[in-house]
Amino acid sequence: MPRHLLDESRIHPSVRATVADHHRHMVDRVEAEIAKHPVLVVGMALNPMPKKARAALDAADIAHGYVEFGSYFNSWRERNALKMWSGWPTFPMVFVKGMLVGGATDVQALIASGELKKMLA
Repeated sequence: MPRHLLDESRIHPSVRATVADHHRHMVDRVEAEIAKHPVLVVGMALNPMPKKARAALDAADIAHGYVEFGSYFNSWRERNALKMWSGWPTFPMVFVKGMLVGGATDVQALIASGELKKMLA
């Protein structure tokens, strides 16, 4: 099923750059980290779910990168740009070879099924 996005033709030309560049530095940073790490966890401080994802990867002996952006007390606007970019509504965001695979529960299921190891082979 294709992701439903507001068509660019429905965004007034005077605000298209604002939409396209909204905290673009955050997206660029995640893209750079994805290029460095076959498995990347994107998280935030004080949220237990990124820790669960990383613990599951550690227990499965799967090397991964980690990048953290703020906490519940700050940086929510910047993190919102990542949610808009990826379409994923929560943290962590876990990427395997550049593909968003979901969050902590999703990565745990991929590990349990053996699918994550297949993706990395």
